[in-house]
Amino acid sequence: MSEASTNGYKSGSNLEKILRAGYFAVTAEIGPPQSADPEVIRRKARLLKGVVDAANITDNQTAIVRMSSIASAVLALQEGVEPIVQMTCRDRNRLAMQSDLLGAYALGARNLLCLTGDHQSFGNHPTAKNVHDLDSIQFIRMVRGMRDEGRFLCGDEIKGMRPAFFIGAAENPFADPFDFRPYRLAKKIAAGVDFIQTQIILDIPRFREFMKRVVDMGLHEKVYILAGIGPLKSAGAARYMRDKVPGMRVRDEYVERMEAAVAGIPKEDKKGRKEAWEREGIRIAIEQIQELREIPGVAGVHIMAIEWEEAVRPILEGAGLLPRPVVE
Repeated sequence: MSEASTNGYKSGSNLEKILRAGYFAVTAEIGPPQSADPEVIRRKARLLKGVVDAANITDNQTAIVRMSSIASAVLALQEGVEPIVQMTCRDRNRLAMQSDLLGAYALGARNLLCLTGDHQSFGNHPTAKNVHDLDSIQFIRMVRGMRDEGRFLCGDEIKGMRPAFFIGAAENPFADPFDFRPYRLAKKIAAGVDFIQTQIILDIPRFREFMKRVVDMGLHEKVYILAGIGPLKSAGAARYMRDKVPGMRVRDEYVERMEAAVAGIPKEDKKGRKEAWEREGIRIAIEQIQELREIPGVAGVHIMAIEWEEAVRPILEGAGLLPRPVVE
């Protein structure tokens, strides 16, 4: 595995230590609120403390205005959860990005996820102007340069402490053209990414095919790959992802299992149906993790249970991934 940084600069990230020690890593997500209430972040962080190695703090996910990911990361840190600050290319130019990176590192953040960002037309300000001064690969390269070379994108020297982030990015193994996906991953690796979190995997045979190509190209030796898990909450959600979400692949068996989970429960019994769906969704997630652990090149899992943080602990307990290791 390639070194995460050079010239003596290490991120100090717990996630990095876990991965470098060879443990199967676990990350989750914390979605900031559409308000200024810090207790929302604190409550979610308490549910994840000691359960995951780090937690993503999303950056205006789905292009909807939410509390700052950097401010939310500080709140998570105060609750004992290591944050992974997400930052998108949609909302900032290179000046603002570099400024925020310095600030986030100064406040204690040690992990960063570099993203393009959901298009603003999907959110609550559809007429907002996007920025996209850099794309995600250029973004990764800029962060790597700040960390390893001690220089801003313009070439000026960083006079003092460098922001030595453990650098992450996202990957969709299922987007078309499928054959191109490992090559796009290779571009991100060449730009300097240290770890990858994939989109939700609900077609494991197809993901195995993707990972075989990744391993054949030797990419798994250059980056840590965390496979995405999205616990299903209802049959309707499973059908929607299968039929309506571009770039998603959902095997029919998952939809059928979620439908069967409420067979015999009257539609009027909403509580009973909800509990049955959630039990089955957790059961499926556990099975998926057990399958993913057997795939060569998979270094961990990323659990996307936004607004269902309570599901993370039972999923990990069922998968035999608790307690989490401690690495000094």
